Amino acid sequence: MRYQFGLSCGLAALLTALGVLPAVAQDFALQVGPPVAGNAQPAKTSMLVVRPVGCAEPARAQITATAEGIVNGARRSVPLKLSPLPTSGVHAIHREWPDLGVWIVNLVGQCADKTAGAIVSMAGPNATYQREAVRYFPNPATASEIDASLKALAAGSQK
Repeated sequence: MRYQFGLSCGLAALLTALGVLPAVAQDFALQVGPPVAGNAQPAKTSMLVVRPVGCAEPARAQITATAEGIVNGARRSVPLKLSPLPTSGVHAIHREWPDLGVWIVNLVGQCADKTAGAIVSMAGPNATYQREAVRYFPNPATASEIDASLKALAAGSQK
């Protein structure tokens, strides 16, 4: 019996190594990266790129982006257009929000019945993608999570 169990485990390991079986079922999530990660011309002038991970059909994943900001003490929202890139499911996001104030990009993704979210802080008029400025969520970010990110960003910009 021990021999049969060992043989089964060995076969499963071999099939996993060959890519026939997944090693671990990956949950759906969004992955955010710098423009260079888009590896295509439209991405080079963008602020960031986003792609779905853990989605069997990345091209069918739905991703939305909204710039959320505080300008002169007033809350603002700007829907953003995603530019599809040649790699299936990958999109570039260009700056479409004003230079004034503090801003975050709120990303929401859906693949089949799964959702995920991310918030990317974009501090200042010359903001660039910073890996440490990304917060990932297993669901879309809540209004309170967005507000907390904006308040922290505003407090940091006043120092």
